[in-house]
Amino acid sequence: MSKKKLQRFAEMETFGNVIQPDFTDVFRKDFHLKGKWKESCFGNNNPIVLELGCGKGEYTLGLASLFPDINFIGIDIKGSRIWKGASNALHQNQHNIRFLRTHIELINSFFGTEEIQEIWLTFPDPQMKKKRKRLTSSRFLNSYRQFLIHNGTINLKTDNAVLYNYTLDLVRKNELNLKCHTSDLYHSGYLNDILEMKTFYERQFLEQGLPIHYLSFDLSHGKKIEEP
Repeated sequence: MSKKKLQRFAEMETFGNVIQPDFTDVFRKDFHLKGKWKESCFGNNNPIVLELGCGKGEYTLGLASLFPDINFIGIDIKGSRIWKGASNALHQNQHNIRFLRTHIELINSFFGTEEIQEIWLTFPDPQMKKKRKRLTSSRFLNSYRQFLIHNGTINLKTDNAVLYNYTLDLVRKNELNLKCHTSDLYHSGYLNDILEMKTFYERQFLEQGLPIHYLSFDLSHGKKIEEP
C-alpha cells in the first residue's frame, strides 16, 4: 500500500463523518447504530437517503447541498474514495452527511425497519457474469426492503445497457411502480438539478460519447421479488 494511502487512512480515523466498523463487529451481528441513525448519529429526525457504491461521494455531496433537511449516507468499501468525499464534506461544513465504509452485502446489519427513505445507485459494477451480485438483483432488492420504507424509491444511473435493461425487466416482472426510465438521460425530458449532477465516472463516460441510462422505481413491501 502506498504511503499516500496510508496517510489518508490514518487521517480518516479522525474524521467525525466516517464510520468504519470492523468486519467482526457486523458479520451476522447488528451494528450499534441500527435503528438509531437519526437520533444517535445525525441528532435529528430527518429522513435518511443512501448512496450505495458512492465512490468519491459526488452524488452524496450534491444531494446533501440540495436538500439540507435530509440526512445522507454514502456507502463504499474503498477507503481512498471515501476519504475524498468525507474530506470535501468537512471542508464544506455539510453536517447532514456521513460515510460508511463496509461491504454492501452486510447492509442489513446497519439499518432497521423503515429507517431509510430512498436509495441511489450511481454507476455500480454491472457484474456482467454474476447477476446475483448486481445491486438491483432480486437478492439485493429483497434485502433493501428490510430497511426501506414501503414504496421507498430506488434510483439507478448507469452507462451499462445490460444492467439498465435487466433492472427494467425485473421492475416490470414484479409489477413495481416504475416512475420514469430513459436509455439516454441527456437527450430526455427528465433532466433537473438532481439528475444533472455528475460523478467522476459519469464525466468519463460522457466524454467517450456513451449514453447515460436512468431508471427510478418504488420498492413496495409484499411478495418476494423474483428474477426476470
